[in-house]
Amino acid sequence: MALSSSASRAAKDPFAASVQFAMARAASARVLARNLSSSRRSRAVLPPSGMDDCAELLDISHGLLGDALGAGSAHDATTWLSAALTNQDTCADSLDAVPASSGCEGVRQRVGALAEFIGTALALHASLKGGSATPPPSATPTQSSTPSNRAFPSWVSDHDRKLLESAAGGMTPDAVVALDGSGTHRSIGEAIAAVTAAAMAPVGSSKAGAGAARKVIYVKTGRYEETVRISRRQRNVMLMGDGKGKTVIVGHRSAADGYTTYASATVAAMGSGFIAKGLTIINEAGPDKSQAVALRVGGDLSVVYQCDIEAYQDTLHTHSNRQFYTEDNISGTVDFIFGNSAVVIQNCDIRPRKRRSGQKDMITAQGRTDRNQNTGISIHKCRIAAASDLGDTKVYLGRPWKKYSRTIVMESSLDRSIAAAGWLEWSGQFALNTLYYGEYGNTGPGAGTSGRVKWAGVHTSLSTMDATRFTVRNFILGDSWLGDTGVSYTSGL
Repeated sequence: MALSSSASRAAKDPFAASVQFAMARAASARVLARNLSSSRRSRAVLPPSGMDDCAELLDISHGLLGDALGAGSAHDATTWLSAALTNQDTCADSLDAVPASSGCEGVRQRVGALAEFIGTALALHASLKGGSATPPPSATPTQSSTPSNRAFPSWVSDHDRKLLESAAGGMTPDAVVALDGSGTHRSIGEAIAAVTAAAMAPVGSSKAGAGAARKVIYVKTGRYEETVRISRRQRNVMLMGDGKGKTVIVGHRSAADGYTTYASATVAAMGSGFIAKGLTIINEAGPDKSQAVALRVGGDLSVVYQCDIEAYQDTLHTHSNRQFYTEDNISGTVDFIFGNSAVVIQNCDIRPRKRRSGQKDMITAQGRTDRNQNTGISIHKCRIAAASDLGDTKVYLGRPWKKYSRTIVMESSLDRSIAAAGWLEWSGQFALNTLYYGEYGNTGPGAGTSGRVKWAGVHTSLSTMDATRFTVRNFILGDSWLGDTGVSYTSGL
């Protein structure tokens, strides 16, 4: 009997075989998670959304694995495999609060095994296909191939560039949201559903930019108290407001009220090609409610531009895939920029806030779990300065949430609120020898490195060659997707 084309390919290609094996396991786990999720309310044994998270994440993972199998570049494949692995970690975190007697142990076991299979695929891709967890430096690390402050990276189309350059009133949106009824919809969620109904991405695919034209939703000035969701099948959605402090989206979900961290987000965008401009996104759960996310992004090739992102613990969840933030204000207390995307945060204001209890703020908690993931947080040309209420609370640049945590702070200004040690442990000796923390060319009273912790993975004076690995051009290949969007960015150092 002749082998099918996919089976024939797998027989010749260990990487393809490993991905196909993982896809089959993801499909099996997805069915089980969906069944448990659908019965959650009637059984009343699962906390809000814990199993729902897994059902969604396993669905996304199945698509990502298929995309990785047909990826056109090694970087794309590594990105999508990294994201699929991150999804398993998030699912496991969401299941931590679910009692063993709830019937979810089967999902927990399948997710753990699936994470191992995806890790194997990542390792095979690195050894056989040229996938790399750390991008090579550019040939001319101190110069961009184009002007250093150019329009958005080239993965943003001419059309998107014009949208980003325009004021909200100067373009023709696909939907208008207004609380007073003067638009096409009164809620953001209704507008998203309406404009994407005819252009949903095919089931089983998560590829950025595939199959959907840009859909622009103009959200007029007002305070919108709603939870906004953009699914993986709702691609190329742009939310455009009237500006920071004018168009305000507010949520109140928190861990203290029974939500998982993943489900607590006020706005969550898992569809590729997501763009936000001119919004204030807030989680108002407050400083005593533990994890309470304002914005979660997991869509590949996403841009957040000229937005305020405000909460306390876990403000910004840069969950997975490639992301770019510029001209934003990000404020919080504990681990308020976290996740496992490949993200560059550039020319932003990062504002540690006062905690009700405790004497320490931690800016980042990066979640890389596998040495072959091409993920990390790169903070470039930002201003890190205390919010007006911080007082004498000491601030740390980050702590290692997961074993291979990777964060770089470069060419940024650091005020005196930054603790001399710079970085904080998560728990004892965990990850201190496997993390990668780097600093390069920073200025300000908090930038001195003589008092920094002496862990093996801390690099207080990166070389220019090493620093350039974490620029827009190299870390997220931004010159191939941001370039014509109209967002101002620096490609290199």
